[in-house]
Amino acid sequence: MDCCDREALHWAASNGGYDSETVQDVMLGAVERRFGSNLPASPVEWLTDNGSAYRSHQTRQFARMVGLEPKHTAVRSPESNGIAESFVKTMKRDYISIMPKPDGLTAVKNLAEAFEHYNEWHPHSALGYRSPREYLRRRASNGLSDKKCMEI
Repeated sequence: MDCCDREALHWAASNGGYDSETVQDVMLGAVERRFGSNLPASPVEWLTDNGSAYRSHQTRQFARMVGLEPKHTAVRSPESNGIAESFVKTMKRDYISIMPKPDGLTAVKNLAEAFEHYNEWHPHSALGYRSPREYLRRRASNGLSDKKCMEI
């Protein structure tokens, strides 16, 4: 998630935890979504919790390779990652709790639609009650690059 515009850039679904390879796939997807085929001009902070997949040497090395600077929240301090915690709460409350999940394939399909709806329509007080994409469109129409304020 971009902490400036609140856009969910890339995601992965799992019925268990995430491994380092999955985290790296999400990192790459987020960088490609935000920067296209170019890497960020300067390192972009990638803030995560302290899960082993995020802290692994391979993940940290990969992050730097794609222009990210890995950072971790304080141990046992979920409030230090408040934007992500709020996002998870919103997804659970406004989307996952009401979507049909008769099987894994349907759940993933509905989750993809939920992320799309969130990015296009979900208002945020920090964005003047605009959705992430509405906020980005407004910035672009005012001549501001969406790359001026970035934390993925």
